[in-house]
Amino acid sequence: MNKLIIANWKMNPASEKEAEKLLIETSKKIKTLKDIDLIICPPFPYLFLFKKNKTTKIVLGAQNVHKELEGSYTGEVSVKMLSSLGVKNVILGHGERRKLGETDEFINQKVLTSIKNKVNPIFCIGESSRDRDGNFLSFLEDQIKKGLNGVTKSQIKNVVIAYEPLWAIGKNAQREATREEFVEVKIFIKKVISDLYDSKSAHGIKIIYGGSINSNNAKSFLDAGADGLLVGRDSINFKKFEALLDAIK
Repeated sequence: MNKLIIANWKMNPASEKEAEKLLIETSKKIKTLKDIDLIICPPFPYLFLFKKNKTTKIVLGAQNVHKELEGSYTGEVSVKMLSSLGVKNVILGHGERRKLGETDEFINQKVLTSIKNKVNPIFCIGESSRDRDGNFLSFLEDQIKKGLNGVTKSQIKNVVIAYEPLWAIGKNAQREATREEFVEVKIFIKKVISDLYDSKSAHGIKIIYGGSINSNNAKSFLDAGADGLLVGRDSINFKKFEALLDAIK
């Protein structure tokens, strides 16, 4: 099975010229690799570049979407707008969005709207800290149940769950997660999905890892059973991203 690599460019690069250069370089690289499915999620202003520079080896994703299809929502973007530009996936529930005040219920509304309109959610979960008693697992279970509320058995196969522990994300990360910690959470997520749906759904759902992913640790998480990786800052530096892809090819 192909490994899913999702490049989250976040609020980068600073200019259209830089974004197009990064897209072209990445497109050339991915054409040389097998067994990797690549989704790139650029900032909204750069989505059009993917129509201008078409490649069948890259799937276009978005970093966010609003729960409503249209209306008076200044500064927001609808799933219909994304679909019209060829967007197939959207990141929802990212820790950086949750920090801005997005609740589980609001994220759930966006998940349902996206699925209904054939844009597949990359649904992020993650705890802010770990405790020895394992209470963080209850926190993750709550995020999953609330975020997927109303998602049917036939729809869950279109959802990717990204585990991103907040303590391992960004420049201020406390430390990197270990492969053992990921395995523990992956098993737990599959149990929750099995309880919510059935064992077939749990077996089929893709669970990927994100959190300070780089060329040194990427293969380790894939070897530990991650179905893919959500890559942040190392996806906007082509040399670093190229090294990461080479490490896992």
